[in-house]
Amino acid sequence: MTDSVIPPDDPTRALVHARPDDPALPHVAVAGNTYTILVAGEQTAGRYCLIDMRVPPGGGPPPHRHDFEEMFTVLDGAVEFTFRGERTVARAGETVNIPANAPHFFRNSSGEPAHMLCMCTPAGQDEFFQRVGDRVDGPTTPAPKLDEAQQKQRGERAGRLASEYRTEMLTP
Repeated sequence: MTDSVIPPDDPTRALVHARPDDPALPHVAVAGNTYTILVAGEQTAGRYCLIDMRVPPGGGPPPHRHDFEEMFTVLDGAVEFTFRGERTVARAGETVNIPANAPHFFRNSSGEPAHMLCMCTPAGQDEFFQRVGDRVDGPTTPAPKLDEAQQKQRGERAGRLASEYRTEMLTP
């Protein structure tokens, strides 16, 4: 028998089988988008999280950066990513990886809804979204219409929590 360089199996960790229609999954409206946490960091020992993102026309977060990797796979539609000031459009079937610490944001600049998956490694973004967003009923539930005061309040909350989640909000 040889000594393995791989640690032993951890039987306390369970298989995660994410079903997007599972009513127990958290659905959160953030920055005009609807996000579903498919796999949370607590299920992966903090290694990563997987977020299903529904982005309406014109939707997307403000410019920001963080110290973790973020990978997006567009499932439907097209999303414009701005990475270090350069724009690129990702369409259905395409994947974009944002390296840690790089300034970026995305916008659905098409007239149709977009759908994508986002993996963050290590995890944490899933918790951030749940703390700054508004709970909604399901993955296709539109984000609530917020008045100017509510939008300002959400932005201030995100700004206060950003550093706790290794994120820096950037001015446009």
